Amino acid sequence: MDLGLKGKTAIVCAASSGLGQACAMALAGEGVNVVINGRTTETLDQTAQDIRARFPDVEVTQVVGSVTDPVCRNKLVSAAGAPDILVNNAGGPPPGDFRDWDRETWISALDQNMLSAIELIRLTIDGMAERGFGRIINITSSTVRTPIPVLGLSNAARAGLTNFVFGLVPQVSAKGVTINNLLPGPFDTNRLRKSKEITKHLTGNKVAGRVGDPAEMGAMCAFLASQHCGYVNGQNIQMDGGLYPGAF
Repeated sequence: MDLGLKGKTAIVCAASSGLGQACAMALAGEGVNVVINGRTTETLDQTAQDIRARFPDVEVTQVVGSVTDPVCRNKLVSAAGAPDILVNNAGGPPPGDFRDWDRETWISALDQNMLSAIELIRLTIDGMAERGFGRIINITSSTVRTPIPVLGLSNAARAGLTNFVFGLVPQVSAKGVTINNLLPGPFDTNRLRKSKEITKHLTGNKVAGRVGDPAEMGAMCAFLASQHCGYVNGQNIQMDGGLYPGAF
């Protein structure tokens, strides 16, 4: 299937590893020029090298920094020029007990998993609408629908982003811009491997008998960005191997 993406430009946040890296790789595989972001120069450079080695015809631009930093966000948008696709992604805040979280902790989580994404949307969505094509894909979490007690910071911030962006959908849908969320459950990423506290909550249900492969998330991201998904808008796409315990 031709996704109709060759020659387009995407900003992919937190793309030096894990789900962001998989999304950048999948988009590059469809001929998309990618502006990738990460906080560590070495890992971001390695990702860029890997993309160039596999897909030498695409342009790869690195922007080192945290998306919580306005300077980094402006560099991403400037490097992309006129981005067609925005993939918002950021690592989640640490697990814990809400009784231990002060205001600074909460603000940090909101910056990381809600406000930075909203700011990048603000910087790109009007241009997409003017050009008649845009795909905004937010990687949030299955906890938006099924909150995990120890992930209260993530539960709240990502749910806030979800409700905010869906309020934008009616404003831009007729202009060729879509906004959808990808809700990953347990995927084979460093975050899952390193946190036993998170892992025990995410892998207690054995419905799929495995965790997800990040490449599966990348493929779904590329499809949502494609010419075939102009009528898919304002959706939460759950990717959790069937863990969600409900029909709606």
